[in-house]
Amino acid sequence: MKIKDRIALYFTLISTSMLFAVLCMVYFTFMKFLQADFFERLTDRTMVTAKLYLEADEMSRDALSSVRHQYLQKLNGEVIRIYDSQDRATFIGDSAQYWTKATINRVRNLKHLQYKDGERQVVGIYYKDNQGDFVILASATDQGTHNRLEKLLKIMVVTFVSISIIVLWLSRWVAEKMLKPLKKFMGEVKQVGSENLAFRVEENQTKDEINLIAQSFNHLMEELEQAFILQKTFVANASHELRTPVTRMMMTAELALLKERDVQAYQKVIQSILDDAENMEHIINGLLALAKMDLELINSQLSSVRLDKLLIKIQSDWQLHNHQQLDVQNLLENDTKPQVSVNAVLLQIAIDNVISNAFKFSGNQKVIVQLEYSHPQFLVKIIDQGPGIPFSAQEDVFKPFYTQSAEIGQKGEGMGLYMANKIITLLKGKIEISVTANQHNCLIIYLPQL
Repeated sequence: MKIKDRIALYFTLISTSMLFAVLCMVYFTFMKFLQADFFERLTDRTMVTAKLYLEADEMSRDALSSVRHQYLQKLNGEVIRIYDSQDRATFIGDSAQYWTKATINRVRNLKHLQYKDGERQVVGIYYKDNQGDFVILASATDQGTHNRLEKLLKIMVVTFVSISIIVLWLSRWVAEKMLKPLKKFMGEVKQVGSENLAFRVEENQTKDEINLIAQSFNHLMEELEQAFILQKTFVANASHELRTPVTRMMMTAELALLKERDVQAYQKVIQSILDDAENMEHIINGLLALAKMDLELINSQLSSVRLDKLLIKIQSDWQLHNHQQLDVQNLLENDTKPQVSVNAVLLQIAIDNVISNAFKFSGNQKVIVQLEYSHPQFLVKIIDQGPGIPFSAQEDVFKPFYTQSAEIGQKGEGMGLYMANKIITLLKGKIEISVTANQHNCLIIYLPQL
């Protein structure tokens, strides 16, 4: 059974149960009220009978009976008896002994008695007169009450059935209206697949449970998207970063094997290969840390790093191994020490990725790296001579697999700037795209001061 139907059923059961209880209470209250009213009528009947027969001494019995039948409306199945001290029926024409002596004595002892005898209601009173002590008993069937209760019961049954149907229909309508956001949420969830993990369900401004589910689902999708991207791109990331040191090691080894060399030359080659191997180890450790996306792990590997020295090292690597023209400009004041708390390997990977992207899209023209300070953070500006990133694409360049390399006839995985942005974000910094006064492309890396 669907949730909508269960809600409607439960709401209908609760509502109809309460309605049934109210109708029963009204029915029995009305029944008791009519019974009490009929008992009062019978009591009045006995009192009137006593006044007519016991107080009116000068009138004959036949005259009294005529007056009684003329002015008192006869009740359904009415029976009235006046019993003297000898428990004999008297005064009224019908002298049959209708009630037992035990009942008569109860009335005499209690002075007033009323009870139900099957469908009949009975009232008895004890009346003292100058002619003696008498017991007057009256009995009748309240057919009017039975008819009223029967009609009331029919009305209540029709009302109960009608209201139950209306409540069931309204509860289904309310349930469907309440669950409409959930139905919409389910429809949006069906659109999620491995090809569009970036999809997010709509969150409304309310603070109901469905909105909380949507928020939790979106949070889960963010985690899954990151995990899926990292799983899918780890090989691409590794090849992106390890291609240069592996190629360099192979070229160095091949050159060393081309001809016989002295011991010192071989030692130099082995030392170069060892340096490249150590560099690969650092890169692999950084990539593993990035792949795990474990902020605590990365924070545990943070250390104090001098940005100026790191940039000089990066400049030396690019000029030595890639033969690219990289100009590092330290624009800090002399007494400023650019200390930051970062993971040095990951930060170098991020800066190298941005520099590589700058060379690629500027046709390998000179790239300028400027180090500045703006309280309370350091700025690393990477400026290239390229045409710049179009404004329409500035939000997309940091997304995974987004690349425009094919437009300039080059290969690219679309992971460089994504990795750079992810690393800088993990290091509590940010990357912005700007344009210089000469309309050159400029990426600014902000890193908090230690």
